[in-house]
Amino acid sequence: QVQLMESGGGLVQAGGSLRLACVASGSFYPVGHMGWYRQAPGKQRELVASITSSASTNYADSVKGRFTISRDSDKNTVYLQMNSLKPEDTAVYYCTLRRRGLSSKYDRDFWGQGTQVTVSS
Repeated sequence: QVQLMESGGGLVQAGGSLRLACVASGSFYPVGHMGWYRQAPGKQRELVASITSSASTNYADSVKGRFTISRDSDKNTVYLQMNSLKPEDTAVYYCTLRRRGLSSKYDRDFWGQGTQVTVSS
């Protein structure tokens, strides 16, 4: 089984910064990609950023230039550095990992429990 443990959420004022971390454990290799999604109250879960096993990154337009995703393969950890935070960034942030199968139809996604990020104006 795969476990994803997020940390680093909290309350911050607008313009501030937070750094989220997600540690993966269990049978998660080979990794297709890891990433962060968020879900605000009354809204659908949306992709924030992702990073592939070859370190290619992808960002939502709303966070480009403010958020940076990175990973430390030795520590099985992915990070999300969030700068210039805005009240609209308030949401529960979820870590996700896609474990690759022998073919794409056997790929499997895993999710963390989520960590709350609250940005006050």
